Amino acid sequence: MADTLEFNEIYQEVKGSMNDGRLRLSRQGVIFKNSKTGKVDNIQASELAEGVWRRVALGHGLKLLTKNGHVYKYDGFRESEFDKLSDFFKAHYRLELAEKDLCVKGWNWGTVRFGGQLLSFDIGEQPVFEIPLSNVSQCTTGKNEVTLEFHQNDDAEVSLMEVRFYVPPTQEDGVDPVEAFAQNVLSKADVIQATGDAICIFRELQCLTPRGRYDIRIYPTFLHLHGKTFDYKIPYTTVLRLFLLPHKDQRQMFFVISLDPPIKQGQTRYHFLILLFSKDEDISLTLNMNEEEVEKRFEGRLTKNMSGSLYEMVSRVMKALVNRKITVPGNFQGHSGAQCITCSYKASSGLLYPLERGFIYVHKPPVHIRFDEISFVNFARGTTTTRSFDFEIETKQGTQYTFSSIEREEYGKLFDFVNAKKLNIKNRGLKEGMKQSYDEYADSDEDQHDAYLERMKEEGKIREENANDSSDGSGEETDESFNPGEEDDDVAEEFDSNASASSSSGDGDSDRDEKKPAKKAKIVKDRKPRKKQLESKKGKDPNAPKRPMSAYMLWLNANREKIKSDHPGISITDLSKKAGELWKAMSKEKKEEWDRKAEDARRDYEKAMKEYSVGSKSESSKMERSKKKKKKQEKQMKGKVEKKGAMSKSLSSTKSPAKNMSESFKSKEFVSSDESSSGESKKEDSEEEGVPSLPPSSEESASGSD
Repeated sequence: MADTLEFNEIYQEVKGSMNDGRLRLSRQGVIFKNSKTGKVDNIQASELAEGVWRRVALGHGLKLLTKNGHVYKYDGFRESEFDKLSDFFKAHYRLELAEKDLCVKGWNWGTVRFGGQLLSFDIGEQPVFEIPLSNVSQCTTGKNEVTLEFHQNDDAEVSLMEVRFYVPPTQEDGVDPVEAFAQNVLSKADVIQATGDAICIFRELQCLTPRGRYDIRIYPTFLHLHGKTFDYKIPYTTVLRLFLLPHKDQRQMFFVISLDPPIKQGQTRYHFLILLFSKDEDISLTLNMNEEEVEKRFEGRLTKNMSGSLYEMVSRVMKALVNRKITVPGNFQGHSGAQCITCSYKASSGLLYPLERGFIYVHKPPVHIRFDEISFVNFARGTTTTRSFDFEIETKQGTQYTFSSIEREEYGKLFDFVNAKKLNIKNRGLKEGMKQSYDEYADSDEDQHDAYLERMKEEGKIREENANDSSDGSGEETDESFNPGEEDDDVAEEFDSNASASSSSGDGDSDRDEKKPAKKAKIVKDRKPRKKQLESKKGKDPNAPKRPMSAYMLWLNANREKIKSDHPGISITDLSKKAGELWKAMSKEKKEEWDRKAEDARRDYEKAMKEYSVGSKSESSKMERSKKKKKKQEKQMKGKVEKKGAMSKSLSSTKSPAKNMSESFKSKEFVSSDESSSGESKKEDSEEEGVPSLPPSSEESASGSD
């Protein structure tokens, strides 16, 4: 049998809320780590008194009772795991894992039993519900009635606030059942009562969150913040961590207390209590206890009379009472020599402290991020200026934190720190000497395989290879599509049509006729290449070969239906995630098989692409030849039409010489620039000069008489 059992996605019931985490059972005991807070519950094997297996809302649950009366509940097990757990308990803890089902009759009359920290309401031998007495904030009594009030749970959408029990009177003399019930509850309830004197008092301490000046009264089991407007009572059991952080100016100190659950002020929740001290402020402190009590309770960690800096005294007392270590910055040093980095989070400016096991931002709002909950970090360029950059952190739950406006000089120190802590860096390669390929980054990311990213990388590689292979062919195509001589011919065509239009109008002089075509020719020169660019930006050829798929995509297409059948009703997004996990877990030998298939597909694609490119070139050359032939025919047709028009005008000029001078007059410069019909027009001019008049033909004379 295995020495350890591990379960992921197990839920621990704490004050009515279900906190997810990981459960580990070993020979030494039971360990549960909360995914949200990182808090670890450790139950020694020798402390276990009873184990109960039962059906609950989230499947099946495990309830563990310890010898000192504490109860731990873990839900989220499958029914098939009972045998494995039962055998483990017998072998290593020597306990029988008993099966007890809850009573679901719906009766509201039964028996209340008090066992350790638990109130159990039973019908017969079966429990209906159980109340951990540590959840009770107040207990009040009335005539034959007891009312229990509970701490509000901020994480739950709906919280149970009150339960009332009716206690029938008994015939026994001298025993009040209502008072006996209330005393049993109060003896185990988490009711904070300021009984007795405080151990010590710190006056007028500056508090950043919640803001103001408070007197801090230190009691044996809780901390009392007394301000002008608000009072807070903080049990030491709610303190998660303590931090002592030096300010960047080296003259002040932050003392940070992390709380779970947080303290409340109206609808505002404060997860951190932040005190600000000056290093120059000293204090002499005397504890309100005799020396024997101090020695017995604190075992040398505190003495009755102490003196020193105020921040040292507060942190020393809190460490002794809470019994937790104080976290200080590690060996990180920024560009200016400080152990923090100035930056902005959301709308406020503050300080980011790289610690040995996480990051903490002070102070508005305070943020603490542990390394074990970070998915990756990202160094991004500043949005407003190049003199700064942004530092982004994304957690495994998908929450993103962006610390902006960090000075550019801090980049090297922060990058080296992140690299030394082996955090995943999203855009690795910004710093020389630490360049990594995209593949190495993808492999180093332990969160999950990104199927879309893998596909994009493969397509990018294929595009680069194709661009290199077909660079010569594409160059020839561009030379053909951009031919200056051809373009000049096109301009001349436009020029001819404008010339004929202007000459036939008979308005204006030769200067204006020369200027107009020049302008239009300029416009045509700018427009023609743009048309050709638009023609070149046509859609893909449907006959072109399709790009080959990557090894991962080939495997996914082959196994998609199998994954769907194994997980009925799975969404497309979840299917991609699941496929990525399976691909990542696949052995190297199996992956090589799909890599070979992908390589064969790529070779086939390259071969088909070469054949396609040769065919497309021959086809394009045919089209170019047909275009040139068509243009030549159009020019010839235009020349014939203009020749006929010029002949008719010269014949009609014998009738009215004045009209002929005004209508058919052409500048030699205008006509000489016309490339397509220059020969014919010069011939006509020579005929007009040498022969003043010609006898009209019979057809023309007839038309003239008409």
